[in-house]
Amino acid sequence: MSAKLLRLAAPAAAAIVLLSASACSSGASSSDKKPDSAPAAAGSTVVHVGAVSNGAANPVDIMVAQQDAIRAELPAAIRDSGTLKIVVGDLPAGTPPLDFIGSDQQTLTGSEPDLARLVAGVLGLKPTFDHATWDNMFVGLDSGKEAIAFANVTDTEKRKEKYDFASYRQDNLGFEALKSTTWEFNGDYHVLAGKTIAVGSGTNQEKILLEWQTKLRAEGQDFSVKYYQDANSTLLALTSGKIDVYLGPNPGVAYQVTQTAKSPTPTRIAGEYSGAGATLQGLIAATTKKDSGLAKPVADAINVLISNGDYEKWLTAWNLTTEAVPTSQVNPPGLPLTNS
Repeated sequence: MSAKLLRLAAPAAAAIVLLSASACSSGASSSDKKPDSAPAAAGSTVVHVGAVSNGAANPVDIMVAQQDAIRAELPAAIRDSGTLKIVVGDLPAGTPPLDFIGSDQQTLTGSEPDLARLVAGVLGLKPTFDHATWDNMFVGLDSGKEAIAFANVTDTEKRKEKYDFASYRQDNLGFEALKSTTWEFNGDYHVLAGKTIAVGSGTNQEKILLEWQTKLRAEGQDFSVKYYQDANSTLLALTSGKIDVYLGPNPGVAYQVTQTAKSPTPTRIAGEYSGAGATLQGLIAATTKKDSGLAKPVADAINVLISNGDYEKWLTAWNLTTEAVPTSQVNPPGLPLTNS
C-alpha cells in the first residue's frame, strides 16, 4: 500500500466482568459506569465496554460467549490456570482513549484493555491486568510474568525476533499541531525541517522520525526531537509553544484534538502516516512472547468477535471505526527492518 494521508471519521461461570485493574475493585460509582448486569448465561461473560471512561467512549454492554474449540487451542498452562495475564504499558499517566485510569480513579479502562476483556471472554479466561511503563511491559513478556500485551503495540519485523503478534487494528500515526498554525505533513519528510517535534521514546513512530532526521541531516537540514513523560506533558509543551508538532498514535491525537476544541489553544490533526512506513499499512497487535502458543488462539478469538459484530461495537464505542481490519492475522508483515 502506498503512503497516503488518512482521514479521521480513531470456562467462565455465569460472570460479570467489571472493568478493574488487577488487585483493584471497580465498585466506585460513576456517571458512565453501569450497575452490575443480570447474570450472564453459563459460559458467557458481560463486558462493560467504555465504562468509567469520563466521556472518552460511548459505553455499551457486550455479552461474549466462550468458544470451546478456541479455548482448546490455548497452551495447557494458561487454559488450566483459568486466567489471562495481561500487561498494559500505560504508566505513568496513560493515553486516552487507548489505556488510562478511569473516572473512579482506580479502574483500568480504554480501547486496549476492553478488547483484552472481550478476547478473554471468548477464551473462557478471567482477565487480570498489570500496569507497566512501555519498556517494562516488554520485560514482563520476556520474563514470562505476563502472557500478553494489549497496548497499541505496532507489529514490526524487528519485534518479531522476540514476539508473536495477533493483529486487531490499523496503526495510523497523527501529527498534532496548534489550530492557529498552517503547517501540514503531506507525506514528505522535508516539511519537518526546522521544526521541534515531540515523540514517545522507544516507539515505532520514534524510529520512523529518527530515520527521517538521518536523511535530512545527510542533506544538510535538521529538526529537533523532544521527549516528555506522558501525554499531558506533551500537550502542555505543544500548547505553550515549546514544540511545534507532536507525532503519536492517531487515536490519542484525535482524542486530544477533541479535548482542546473549546480551550484557548485548540489543536488539530495536521497530517497522518502509516505506522509501518511509506509502503505498508501498519497494524496494531496483541503481543506475546515468541513461540508461546498464544498468538493463534488470540487471533481466532478476535476473528470470532469480528464475525459476530462485537468487534464493530467495540470500535464504535471508542470512536475507532476508521481503524478497523477485516481479519486478525498471526504475524502479518510489519514495519520493515529498515525502519524498525
